[in-house]
Amino acid sequence: MGRRHALPRGRPGTILNAFKFVLTAATTHPILILNAFNFMPPTKATPKAEDTSLRITGAALALFREEGFDKATMRDVAQKAGVATGAAYYYYPSKDAIVMDFYRRSCAEMQPKIEKALQHVSGLEARLRELIRVKLAHFAPNRGVLRALLRNGADPQHPLSPFSPQTQEIREIDIGWFRRILVDCGMQIPSDLEPHLPGVLWLFQMGVIFFWVIDDSPNQARSERLLELAPKSVAFLIRVSALPLMRPLRKTAVQLIEIVKGDRP
Repeated sequence: MGRRHALPRGRPGTILNAFKFVLTAATTHPILILNAFNFMPPTKATPKAEDTSLRITGAALALFREEGFDKATMRDVAQKAGVATGAAYYYYPSKDAIVMDFYRRSCAEMQPKIEKALQHVSGLEARLRELIRVKLAHFAPNRGVLRALLRNGADPQHPLSPFSPQTQEIREIDIGWFRRILVDCGMQIPSDLEPHLPGVLWLFQMGVIFFWVIDDSPNQARSERLLELAPKSVAFLIRVSALPLMRPLRKTAVQLIEIVKGDRP
């Protein structure tokens, strides 16, 4: 993974700090080769312990879908998993810990899926679409869980937020994939814009996922349509940004990114 990045200091609870971290990490932390095994959450000491851990996680996710994250208690989780409350706390000290384990496992499980999906795909538009599609398909069984966590996810200071310090490692791996799909993507990317794009594309992905989570259309049909059209628009904008007449606009865009990052006053 290389050198770690400290999160920016600043006023608690501000979205700008989260954006600043994402964009800074994207420009200074290259990841071209991802190793899922280095990130796989450690298994428990014995098969029985691992099975118990998975039962607790599965029970918790079911409760979060059915009752909401805030309403469910660790006692409820233990009862649904068929274990003592003390045993549930032994494996997971809190509901947050259960969700973090879910995040980490999901990240690790998605790595080979993403690798396979991108193996024979060329062009930025297709790569971007397939990368996001893998994630939507993976999280589909637990879409209700993500919806239950939306309030927490909006606060970058909450440990379960995708912008939080606690999810930094997952975020870095994710941004690494966006850096990777830009390599040999079939279009000229301006040198001044290129370092910022992985973080910008990650934020674009988060917007698509957010829309998918709240999409109440049948089978999330609107999200599918969005996923067909939005990457096309993103690829087009990146392509035209390389035109000489776009240089002033591109300069302004880069300045805006640098302001958010804190590179400019």
